[in-house]
Amino acid sequence: MKTTASVVFCTALLLTSAFSSVAQTPEAQSAVPANQPAEVSFQFDHTGLPVPRFTLRIHENGTGTYQADQAETPATQTSMRGQAAQHVDRPINLTPGVVAKIFKAARGLNHFNVECASKAKNIADTGTKTLTYNGSDGSGSCVYNYSENKMVGTLTDIFLAIASTLDEGRKLEFLHRYDRLGLDAEMNSFADEVKEGRALELGTISSTLASIADDTAVIQRVRLRAAKMLEQVAADRP
Repeated sequence: MKTTASVVFCTALLLTSAFSSVAQTPEAQSAVPANQPAEVSFQFDHTGLPVPRFTLRIHENGTGTYQADQAETPATQTSMRGQAAQHVDRPINLTPGVVAKIFKAARGLNHFNVECASKAKNIADTGTKTLTYNGSDGSGSCVYNYSENKMVGTLTDIFLAIASTLDEGRKLEFLHRYDRLGLDAEMNSFADEVKEGRALELGTISSTLASIADDTAVIQRVRLRAAKMLEQVAADRP
């Protein structure tokens, strides 16, 4: 009787161990819980640029992160101080309209389970780009330098424009601290980028803009441009 009980116990133990091993397979571990927000990420890599590598991760609730490696910036004629190379890792929040466009395109592209890269030859190197989707409704990714797919092109433009704004925030912070006279030309250039749609989501640098707008030591027209951009941020928010 004792022998039979021991056999039953050992068998149950082995079955429990087997089920536990199955539950811990990579496939099971990579499954995304249904209550976890879906995520779209855009990774960019192009050696030789001021920001040669960055990754934007956006959740469907609008939260996300911006991670970037910034190259060293040498001193200039107007600023005797340069910037050392640094890694940036900061949270961001995007407007609902832009988030909706990103996720609509991602799902329209079958969670990036498509051929993104153009098959055309002799295309200039504009940087390696990777789009990735991860959610309870699916996952996928695609890598490309240039894509002829219009939806991929639209997503690329959106992410590059968001990254442009975030990098502009870095430039403005530096100039505000070390070269206030240089803010005038930089804000002019940035305003043009915003007008042309090449810089999006000004809310991601609202604290930098507010700092400039509130600083009486800064040229008045620069402060007014910063204040106008803050008005746009407020208008874009629901």
